[in-house]
Amino acid sequence: MTRPVLAPCLAAFALLSPPLQARAAEADDPVVTAANEVSGVTVPGSRTSRLGVAQTANEGVVTLQQLEARTVYRPGELLEVTPGLIVSQHSGEGKANQFYLRGFNLDHGTDLRTTVDGMIVNQRSHGHGQGWTDVNFLIPELTAGLDYRKGPYSAEEGDFASAGAVSVRYVDTVPAGLLSLGLGENGYRRALVVDSFQAGRGDLLYALELFHNDGPFTRGDDYAKANGVLRYSADLAGGRFNVTLMGYDASWNATDQIPLRAVAAGALDRFSSIDPTDGGEAHRYSLSGAWRRDTEAGSFSMNAYLIDWRLDLYSNFTYFLDDPVNGDQFSQPDHRVTSGLNAKYAWRRELFARPWETTFGVQVQNDNIFNALNNTRARQVLSTTRRDHIVETSGAVFVSNATRWTDSFRTVAGLRADHYRFKVRSDFAPNSGERDDSILSPSLGLIFGPWSRTEAYLNAGAGFHSNDARGTTIAVDPKSGDPADPVPPLVRSKGLEAGVRSEFIPRLQTTLSVYGLEFDSELTFAGDAGTTNAGRASRRVGFELSNYYKPTNWLTLDADIAFARARFRGSHPGGDRIPGAVEGVASAAASVDNLGPWFGALQLRYFGPRPLIEDNSVRSESTATLNGRVGYRINPRLRVELEGFNLTDEDASAIDYFYTSRLPGEPAEGVDDIHFHPIESRAFRLSLQATF
Repeated sequence: MTRPVLAPCLAAFALLSPPLQARAAEADDPVVTAANEVSGVTVPGSRTSRLGVAQTANEGVVTLQQLEARTVYRPGELLEVTPGLIVSQHSGEGKANQFYLRGFNLDHGTDLRTTVDGMIVNQRSHGHGQGWTDVNFLIPELTAGLDYRKGPYSAEEGDFASAGAVSVRYVDTVPAGLLSLGLGENGYRRALVVDSFQAGRGDLLYALELFHNDGPFTRGDDYAKANGVLRYSADLAGGRFNVTLMGYDASWNATDQIPLRAVAAGALDRFSSIDPTDGGEAHRYSLSGAWRRDTEAGSFSMNAYLIDWRLDLYSNFTYFLDDPVNGDQFSQPDHRVTSGLNAKYAWRRELFARPWETTFGVQVQNDNIFNALNNTRARQVLSTTRRDHIVETSGAVFVSNATRWTDSFRTVAGLRADHYRFKVRSDFAPNSGERDDSILSPSLGLIFGPWSRTEAYLNAGAGFHSNDARGTTIAVDPKSGDPADPVPPLVRSKGLEAGVRSEFIPRLQTTLSVYGLEFDSELTFAGDAGTTNAGRASRRVGFELSNYYKPTNWLTLDADIAFARARFRGSHPGGDRIPGAVEGVASAAASVDNLGPWFGALQLRYFGPRPLIEDNSVRSESTATLNGRVGYRINPRLRVELEGFNLTDEDASAIDYFYTSRLPGEPAEGVDDIHFHPIESRAFRLSLQATF
């Protein structure tokens, strides 16, 4: 594992180099990438206006300036610029984050579709959890912008997009090189260098990041990663193309959730662990290419990618419940190669003297997967519960039409068709097999306005998420040997939403929406046990309010609040609450800039209590954190910044679960208890940034 040993060399380079202004594309610069389009009007220093362009009240484009104003403890928290989205963690920093959105505990990414430069991040039929979304390879300084959508209302978004979809775009070039060095509490160290230069007829961009962090834990995370990007871009055939190499490698120790009873009794500190050998290693290597061409008649874009992922994950959530001698640690190795192709053509014409645009698209993805579930002790395999080779292939076509019928009324209609094929070869022959499934997803949006810079939206649509391939062919529970019923490969979702978007008050952007979202079944593959659990049908209703206000050229305010009521449908003696479903989420932030050399921000984040079991008799507490940053520009080429996390030093949970576990000396049947992972204690990080 590579450690950040180059930091001293980079520090010396910073001292010897002339100080320069940190690279940042201005918000009113056109963002040009080969695989994505940013529509709408960008107001300098503000959020991108979507009036006259947006299909729903809950979609948006976040500019580079907004992203730069965020104070993030981990790369995944960059996605929290999506109103109502919470990004958390229940284990070591190298593990995929936990996501909460619209009344969902999305686990590690199910129903939140995430892409980076058109490459899918969600991993299907993953060893630990369906839709596994590991964004630790993100380099925030390379981000050109972020697009988000919520609900199943876009024909372009398919699997995992029912709650929402987030798309991150990287830059092609930077106007100046950037060198950033960071040092902080709890073993935090970071070194980053980014630059681009002309190469032949195009431009070559490179970035290298070295990172280490222990966190506040008794046994430090010792999270170390090496991360790099190399991109060549140029004009080609009247358009723009790029070819990109990415590489990420990491290792870490994990402080998984611990039982509340042990902390209450004084047997454990909040930041202690029970199994000190939990942790993991991961890598991600990708090759991708994209091309885009725009003309007066329309636009064509396509991208293709090849990704090699590997994860070796070791966890122990129940301690000594199943195996009092060796403990309950298990490993979930997952190695896969993912390939994909996305292409779309948008055709612009007039119909009865009214403008309309029709988009046709094709998406193909293949995953060649080798994963397993092993019983381990101190990361040494004792036995294997199951081992599988999975080939999962999908193809989709979609069409959407946007027509402005009058100056104050337009429609967006879409239809998407997906076909999936699952091939599972298990080490236990009865669980091998093949399955095919197809699904149609229609959507319709009615948009009224704008009147006084205000639009109203009414949207209806259908979506889906895929289930783990192993669950579609299962016949025998690999752990108990009991017969098991297979589950459907694809699960339908249906959504309905009404909303409004307004910029009537100068410099204030507001969106308000109410929505309903239903799933035919909350089916999940239990990677910890190697079986598939079929949940009941569910329904969520809620509202979201988002505000972005820039009263002056030096002050920006934003405030978001969301509430969701999540219930299983139908009666059941055990209750109708959905465990882990977040009910209330809120955030507020203030950032200042253009005050001479000073700049800074404060950011409050809150997510409310949640039911932990179906009858609502056990609930979590709420969690609130306050983060901030203050910086000073020493000269046009050099600046220093101090970031603070959990400034009030709250003792709160990042996540809570309720289940049975056993500590040494406890009854053989174990103890039902709340298990939690704490938020990090107050910590500060200092960074020096120079451009060259």
